[in-house]
Amino acid sequence: MDEQAAHIAALGNGEWKPSPIEVTHPESVEPGKIKLFYDPPWRLRMTIYGDRSYLKIKIVRAAPLTQPDDYICVLDAKDEVICMVDRLEQLGVENQEIVRTELQQRYLTAQVERVDSIRNEFGVSYWQVQTDRGSREFVAKNVAENAQWIAEGRMMILDVDGNRFEFGDLLSLDKRSQTLIDEVL
Repeated sequence: MDEQAAHIAALGNGEWKPSPIEVTHPESVEPGKIKLFYDPPWRLRMTIYGDRSYLKIKIVRAAPLTQPDDYICVLDAKDEVICMVDRLEQLGVENQEIVRTELQQRYLTAQVERVDSIRNEFGVSYWQVQTDRGSREFVAKNVAENAQWIAEGRMMILDVDGNRFEFGDLLSLDKRSQTLIDEVL
């Protein structure tokens, strides 16, 4: 069994679901009743129509590596769960933009969209990639041993400086990128 297959099996054949989180405020909130917006100076606020408003909220992922767009938690100023949205796409477009911005700032992981080149020298690889944050170069040691499979078709590489580079769906990358990655793994 290869490393990816072993990892997927460890996650329960890709059917892993996070444990239920006990909500201490509203038991259930319809995503359509949530409105997110910023108060000066860039403090995030949430209003639940017909119920209440929360100041200084935080947006976090319940399963950041395995299901980054599922189970989005909204925390209050005391870090207690206000509510959870099962899927990011359930929120309206404006709310989705705010949530994506907040998550991008909280989880500083570059999403690799294309691999331009990989050069290997004595167990060290030099990567030139295009990410959601623009062109990046990074250096990684022993990629074949240190690549972390975080879900089926998803991989993360930690560079020598501790930066994370996520490959969200290896099969959706262009053929050249896939070939370059296959050569180092």
